[in-house]
Amino acid sequence: MVLQISRAFRFAMIVGQVTWLSACANLPYYVQAVGGHFEVVHRAQPISRIVANPAIDSKLKHSLSKIVQMREFASRELKLPDNLSYTSYADLERPYVVWNVFASPELSLKLKKWCFVQVGCVNYRGFFSQADAERHAEELKQEGYDVYVGGIRAYSTLGWFSDPVLNTFIGYSEMNLARLIFHELAHQVVYVPGDSVFNESFATAVEQEGVRRWFESNGSALEQAALTARQEREAIFVELIFSHRKRLQALFQSDISDTEKRIRKARIFEELREEFSHLKTERAEFSSYDRWFAQPLNNALLATVSIYTQLVPAFQAILQQHDRDMARFFDTVARISKLPKHERNLILQKAVEGDQQWMMVER
Repeated sequence: MVLQISRAFRFAMIVGQVTWLSACANLPYYVQAVGGHFEVVHRAQPISRIVANPAIDSKLKHSLSKIVQMREFASRELKLPDNLSYTSYADLERPYVVWNVFASPELSLKLKKWCFVQVGCVNYRGFFSQADAERHAEELKQEGYDVYVGGIRAYSTLGWFSDPVLNTFIGYSEMNLARLIFHELAHQVVYVPGDSVFNESFATAVEQEGVRRWFESNGSALEQAALTARQEREAIFVELIFSHRKRLQALFQSDISDTEKRIRKARIFEELREEFSHLKTERAEFSSYDRWFAQPLNNALLATVSIYTQLVPAFQAILQQHDRDMARFFDTVARISKLPKHERNLILQKAVEGDQQWMMVER
């Protein structure tokens, strides 16, 4: 607890300095960010204490006990950080821990960036209050942006704090709990300030490898089959989104008038919905994406998919070329992360193309 307070104090001091140096308009944002995080920290209790309490619901105890096993597996088998993250539990009494606001120009797929202390520039702005997020989103809409507000059930403090398990995701299936824990811990291994696509794609690759190994060690044949089926659905969904995203990119870069671009943009989104509808008719299991397609489709929403998946094939290729040795994989990715962005992208491109020369470049 002393370490937690020390880190909290250090974080508050840094944020305070940034707030002092920033425009006054940023002050409310930093205040809500610090206050929101401290609320999470304040509510956290050790999982061991909760599990030992006879008055606690048995279903919650079971989920927390499963997370303890996943946490140990993550450190032992995946070489993820062995620290106090996800060894405590906090009930925030709300469905999401934060709400992220994503924004993209009306005729561009490039997400707007916001820059912060330590984490650098990111493609979203997070709020601990849904009302604050919606208010900020409305301001961006008035400026002409396509905007998407997404409720987020977990976030990483990149090792600055001992991130707790939250009520916002404790009800997940075993598969989704494992995905989340492994993904968030991966952010503590490698994080490049200002490169959200690199960070999230890396964490997604670690998550996928971790879940595969978890079910190989702890799951039944039926559970492993369910995992394989889910990963296949996700790959098809991502390809569907990417194919229409490429059409939008070509449209926005064309020389036709903005008026015509808007008309064709709307048509592409309509065709995306139609293609999904046909897909769901052929394969009912794709109804799991109904909620995603129920949202207003716009540039910002499509761009969020690419953040988490765009570079996953490259990281998977690097992992494969290291014989799936996580320690060697992490060491290589850490070295790549220190290179300028254009060099990082070159290496990742060579890796996904199967060009072994990327290993020479990386060294």
